[in-house]
Amino acid sequence: MREPMPPDEPRFVLAARDMVESGHWLIPHRGQEFYAEKPAVFMWMQAAAYTLVRDWPVAFLLPSLLAGLATLWLTWDLARRLWSRRIAWHAAGALWVCIQFGLQAKRGQIDMVLVALTTLALWALLQYLLLARSRWLLWLGAFAAGLGTVTKGVGFLPLLVLLPWIVVRRTGKATPPGKAWVVDWIGTLLAFVAGTAVWLGPLLGTLALNPDPALESYVHELLFKQTGQRYLDPWMHVQPWWYYVQVVFTLWLPGALLLPWLLPAWWRRLRRLDPRHVLLLGWALLVLIFFSVSPGKREVYIFPALPALCLAAAPLLPGLLRMRGVRSTLLAYLVAIASTAMLAALVALAGWSDWAQRLAVQRELSLPVVQRILLWLLALGAMGWVLIAAHRRHRIARALVLFSGWLWIVHGIGLMPALSASSSAQQVMQRAAEHIGQDAELGLIGWREQNLLQARRPVVEFGYKTPWHEQWIDARDWVRAAPDRRWLFVIEEALASCIDRHRSIRVGQSNRRVWWLVPGAAVPADCTPPPFAQDGAVRE
Repeated sequence: MREPMPPDEPRFVLAARDMVESGHWLIPHRGQEFYAEKPAVFMWMQAAAYTLVRDWPVAFLLPSLLAGLATLWLTWDLARRLWSRRIAWHAAGALWVCIQFGLQAKRGQIDMVLVALTTLALWALLQYLLLARSRWLLWLGAFAAGLGTVTKGVGFLPLLVLLPWIVVRRTGKATPPGKAWVVDWIGTLLAFVAGTAVWLGPLLGTLALNPDPALESYVHELLFKQTGQRYLDPWMHVQPWWYYVQVVFTLWLPGALLLPWLLPAWWRRLRRLDPRHVLLLGWALLVLIFFSVSPGKREVYIFPALPALCLAAAPLLPGLLRMRGVRSTLLAYLVAIASTAMLAALVALAGWSDWAQRLAVQRELSLPVVQRILLWLLALGAMGWVLIAAHRRHRIARALVLFSGWLWIVHGIGLMPALSASSSAQQVMQRAAEHIGQDAELGLIGWREQNLLQARRPVVEFGYKTPWHEQWIDARDWVRAAPDRRWLFVIEEALASCIDRHRSIRVGQSNRRVWWLVPGAAVPADCTPPPFAQDGAVRE
């Protein structure tokens, strides 16, 4: 019901579409360039989904949907094995109601798949370390960690659970390794390598057989710049060390509201060296420390720790949910969400606030679209109050589970489709197509992935990472070869001063950027702009 939206969805779909159309699946492309920021595995999943359903708006979200369902089941099943079936439902319910889980399960990004692989690895490793000494579980956990590593570089993190296990083992609280432990751990290393070899094997094999400089540069950037350098010396997403505190108290709501009760209870279990809590909480703490040390931070980086924390909270929830303070806190949260949604919609519909008008101007939304958004917000808030009235404080957990389901229905059926045309660049690219006509040719300067994805016609692009002034040189020669039928689609920050702006057309705004159409006749033959000051900043 919607198109891929920035920041990440369009580039992944663009690379996956190129795989399907070209038949070259080994290395993802962004236009004519290699896409070296992420490995190819997630884009393989999207491309494979398309070969099954033959519809990109379904295919690009399918891997995240399946990964979200798998994560819920793995969380439920591991809690059942570590505690009981009753605790399993509390673990899955805790994960279900956390905002970040729903958001990522409904986005066409790598992170939900990464979390599914991370949770699979923990599911296998914790069973091996705490319940059953089956080497196949150990090897499955290592293989999942290896596959996670070539899905997103931090997929190895589940193996850190071995560190708190060493602490528990030294206290005698854990079962010592069997006689064949050397075979187990050698197999673990081989299983991890096998997981990474799913993609690195054919990639490095191709490089060995064909030492192409462009391929060597791609491998070097992916394995070194986009991993080690990005962690130690990032050039983007730089945040203070406490950044993840605000992530926890926003995206991990409502679970974060229970921390005043959970932290003392967790501490008591850690002091007793309960192996289950030592491994789950110790691993989650290591993940938080690992990402906090790096200057580069994004809210999705610590998402893999969320299922483990829900597992650690699950055995405590039956008791906590009987406490008056906990129930009142969760009730206040639901009241706040429902009231905010209703009031925001009502004041905008009544004309008492102009926030909806500002949204319409910013995203170039029509009045019917804005009204539809407001009615969905009103329905969200109204359902929240219905659930509050029906369940009240004594069954607030059930109300939160049901409200979360309604929230994601509203998000998926009401809000995101309404914003799709504007946020995905579909609207601005359709306007560009209408201006130039079917027989015209279009070239892109300073483009983003969503522009190329939504062009829906053959286009010429002059590189993504190529500096804008160098793109202009190639674009000038191309457009001057047939100025009557060739146009340039240009981001405003990259408009050259040498063009005739009076003959150019401001085609619209998308993703907080203004875009122009420049006809070939408006580009002089000697148009050679100097470097642009905002080039790198806008591209990142």
